[in-house]
Parts: sequence; structure tokens; C-alpha cells
Amino acid sequence: MRYLFLLLFMALTARVSAQVNMVDKIAAIVGDEIVLKSDIEKSFVELYRQGVIEGNAEERAMILGQILIQKLLLAQAKVDSVFVTDDQVEMAMDSKIKEYLRDVGGSQERLEAIMGKSMAEIRVEMRERIREATIANEMQRKITAHVKSTPSEVRYFYQKLNKDSLPDAPARYEIQQIVVKPKVSDPEKEKLRNRLREFRDQVLSGETTFSSLAVLYSEDDEYNIKGGELGYRSKTQFSPEFAEAAFSLKPGRISKIVETEQGFHIIQYIDRQGELINVRHILLRPKIDEQGRKDAIEKLDSVLHYINEKNIPFEYVAEQLSDDKSTRNNGGLIINEDSDSKLLREQVRGEMARQVNLLKVGEISSPFMDNSSGREEYKIIKLKAFYPEHQADLDNDWSYFENRLQQEKIQAVVTAWIKEKQASTYIHIDEEYRNEKLRQGGWLK
Repeated sequence: MRYLFLLLFMALTARVSAQVNMVDKIAAIVGDEIVLKSDIEKSFVELYRQGVIEGNAEERAMILGQILIQKLLLAQAKVDSVFVTDDQVEMAMDSKIKEYLRDVGGSQERLEAIMGKSMAEIRVEMRERIREATIANEMQRKITAHVKSTPSEVRYFYQKLNKDSLPDAPARYEIQQIVVKPKVSDPEKEKLRNRLREFRDQVLSGETTFSSLAVLYSEDDEYNIKGGELGYRSKTQFSPEFAEAAFSLKPGRISKIVETEQGFHIIQYIDRQGELINVRHILLRPKIDEQGRKDAIEKLDSVLHYINEKNIPFEYVAEQLSDDKSTRNNGGLIINEDSDSKLLREQVRGEMARQVNLLKVGEISSPFMDNSSGREEYKIIKLKAFYPEHQADLDNDWSYFENRLQQEKIQAVVTAWIKEKQASTYIHIDEEYRNEKLRQGGWLK
């Protein structure tokens, strides 16, 4: 389904060539789902520009074939009453936008320039297409929910593979951490609260606008250039403290000062649509004074001495003393976005990477400062394990072969399902797109 999202991205782009300046028409119908010629042509032009395709007729048919699969899934989703929530759509949209930003070097301005639209306009145009893609994914998950792979099947699958053609597995690390978040002094907290009170008073008196202050003073570097506007989000996309304040606001109101792990905020209501709210915020991050830094390092020094002198397991100390909620209950073990504890080299960044390079397996670092979370933190890390680059094998890379088998089984189930539905669903393909590739795909009857 990943390719469908690639098509989605390209179809959103406004800057398409003169090739797509045509009178639109229906290219295909699947059940009561319609595919427009412009949907195909926009995707075709942009994929060609990106060098993903060479620009021949077969590739047009390939693009249409991918769209037809999505429409078939959507048609069945209506029959089976498969729906998605606004939360699911927003989370999928956030994920895809982050992916697009990575593709253009992380620059929001560059993405907006490529798309010819503001980020808010991009999100509006994406929402319905993302909803369709998310429903299609849910429908596919329903179709393949029964697909499981037993350990014996994984072993048999591995035994049948040509061992000379197995891929190289990249080097990976397993890292544990104990984190101390320095205490912010009371004078620093009061300083930030007073500053935010001043901002709030200036807006309420009409002296200036909330968005102007956000551009000038907010320390949320991702959104301050947008006047602090965060876009439509659900409760689950905010911290609990922020969500409680944001969703209790009335139109035109500004919140009281809200403290989260990121710092101190004031929030302005913009709009609400059902379960989603759009707000602006101004974030001020507290500065850590020398005493706070000193206390954090001294605490970690004591923890390190305690572990070494008393021979106490790192895992136990992490569970008892670490300030990091995401790893504390896992013995300090860091997990990536795929819920995997084996981290690729590129997933370990900044000072953390430098410290890891100094350690042997089983060793613990000295205390160091890490600001990858957006705020100043101090930590010690333990290199729990190192897996050097090697040819993939069952003992060290079980999950790789399990996932590969699972994907093959899922693909087989989906392919069989598509053939079954093609036979029982009304499908019409315009003459312009009726070629041998679509016939091979089973779309032409």
C-alpha cells in the first residue's frame, strides 16, 4: 500500500505540466467508485519528473492498476461498514507529512514551494485522500487479519531460501539509558510565567496579535513561523496537560499558562471540527542554570557509582530512578518507531552516537548532556548489545524472515481476494487505458 501513498503525494501537487490541462473525464469505475483521468495524469507527470518512471504507457496502466486496487478495497469497505476515525486520519496525515518533509530535506518551506501551497492548504487537500487510503488499509487489514506465521513455518521458509542470495543485515545496537531531567529553578519558572502573562495581556488588550508574538518569541521552531498555529489535531496528538487546556477553550479565548514536559505555553483557540481542534500556542522553554546541571550530573555520578560498586543491574536502577517515561518501565531499553530495540546506526544521533562509539558491549558511559528531545537532559547509557553487519541468518535476524514470510502470505491472500472481487464487481475501464498490462492484472473482462 506504500505505493498508493506515493501516488497520493504526487496527485496533490498543483505544479503539474501542461499535459494535465485537459477536459477531465472518467477513466474507470469500480462499483460506485470513480477514477478520473486527472488523478492518473497528475500522478504520471510527477512520477516521471521524479525519475520514478520512464514515462511509457505501461506505467500509466501500472498507476491506474494501483488506484483500482484502492477503489476495490473502498467499495468493499462500504459493504462491510469499515470506517476510520478522525484521529486515525490525522495520525496518518501527520506521518505522511513527516515522510514528505524527510524526502525534501526536512524543510517545510521547500515542501510548500514544491506543492505551491501553504502547509494548512496541503493538509486540507490531503485529508479526504488520506481518509480513503486509510480506509483501504483498514479493509486490507480485515482481509488479512487471519494470516499468521508459526515458528515452524518461518524455519521452513528460511530453509527453502537460496542462502547465497540472502541480504546483508546492517549493524545494529541495543542501548539502555538512565535519564535525569534537571530541575528548573523557581525563579526561572516565574520568569517564564510572567513573560507569558505579558503576552496574554498584550493580545487581550488589542496591543498586538497572538500570531505576531508567536513568530517573534515562541521557541517551538517548527510552528513559530506559522504564528504558532498547529493545525487540526485530536486529543491524542497532544500531551494530556496541553489537550485538557486546548479542548476546554471557547472561541476567541486564550488559555491560562500550561506547563508540559516541553516547557510553558499559552494557547489560543482558532477552530474546532468534531473531534479535532486547531489552536495556536506560544512555547517558552526553561533555561537550566548551572546548579541544575551540577545536580543532574552529581545524581548520575552517584547512580553510576552505585551500579558499579554494588553490582546492581542497570535495568533495575533505570526502572527505579530514570526520569524518562518511555524507557523507564523497559529497563531503560530504547525502542525505535517500529517497536524494535535493535537500532540502526543512523537512528543513533548527536552526543548519543559519540558516546556509543566509545563503548564496548556491557560498558556504561559517563554522564553526558543530550538535547535530542528538545530540552536539556542528562543521561548515562549502557551498550547492551552490538550486532555487526552480517549476512542475514535465522539465529540473529528471526524477525526479518518472519516479516518476509508474513508479507508473502499477505500478498497471496490479497491477490486472491482481488481476483475474487474483480469477478463479482462492476468494473469499467475507458478505452484509452485498456491495454495488455491491465488485462494481465485481471481488470479487463
